[in-house]
Amino acid sequence: MDNKKEVERAELHRAIWQIANDLRGSVDGWDFKQYVLGTLFYRYISEKLTNYLNAEAREAGDADFDYAVLSDAEAETERESLVTEQGYFIPPSELFANVRRNAPTNENLNETLERVFHNIERSAAGTASEGDLAGLFEDLDVNSNKLGATVAERNAKLVKLLNGIGDMSLGHYQDNTIDAFGDAYEFLMGMYASNAGKSGGEYYTPQEVSELLTRLTVIGKTQVNKVYDPACGSGSLLLKFAKILGKDNVRNGFYGQEVNITTYNLCRINMFLHDINFDDFDIARGDTLTDPQHWDDEPFEAIVSNPPYSIRWAGKDNPLLINDPRFAPAGVLAPPSK
Repeated sequence: MDNKKEVERAELHRAIWQIANDLRGSVDGWDFKQYVLGTLFYRYISEKLTNYLNAEAREAGDADFDYAVLSDAEAETERESLVTEQGYFIPPSELFANVRRNAPTNENLNETLERVFHNIERSAAGTASEGDLAGLFEDLDVNSNKLGATVAERNAKLVKLLNGIGDMSLGHYQDNTIDAFGDAYEFLMGMYASNAGKSGGEYYTPQEVSELLTRLTVIGKTQVNKVYDPACGSGSLLLKFAKILGKDNVRNGFYGQEVNITTYNLCRINMFLHDINFDDFDIARGDTLTDPQHWDDEPFEAIVSNPPYSIRWAGKDNPLLINDPRFAPAGVLAPPSK
């Protein structure tokens, strides 16, 4: 089994390198990662929705049903229930597989993708999942000059990107011995976290460190009520609990806060790619030290963090902070440099 897992993992990493080579020169490592992750996320949610509906139809006795070949008008009747259950809606014509199939002959591919991404986010507007999907595609700029000087050049790169992600052997995510989408995410983060002058730790805690912190936190426990990371980055620490305990043994979900907008988006994508449903995570954006978003009646049973120790904060320059129940017992605020 382990050998199969390693073979699958090596194949996946090779495929990601291949896309990197295809796009090299026009897109630097950090930006490239955004394109790959955004497209990976698009493929994942397309397949998840299709698999979910196809399985439902088969249970109801319709063995030949395939959501991907329905007309958009037929699919529209399912919109409301899908947004409630899955958190979003994608009409058949806008599914990854269908957009990819038409991509080589679509002269307006960049506009098509921009519309599709906008529609996915908009499908959640006004619903419980709105906060989990808003802005998830904003770092994937399909009109960027980094992809090429002309629309035709950009679209040629986008076709390669869609084909590269589409050709990845990700299988049905539940049948893989590796958590394929999640593993692709982690490989990319590890590969690029230290690129483009960014410190790796800001985006990604190495898996070995995440695992040690998680195992220390769950000594003697087989489940926890919920897990919280006040400086969650892209979510690698939170998700180790899903891996080590099993996600159903984190009963009330995964909570985090992150101040950096790019990393905040990456964290939410990471939740989806690890098959954590929208109603099982709550990732907030903001500075936890001055504006914590997760006050709760029931304390968190597990809190883990790899915080940015050297970052500056308001500290004693903002005397109002001494009223904060987290700092008040100390009677003094840490200096801005600590």
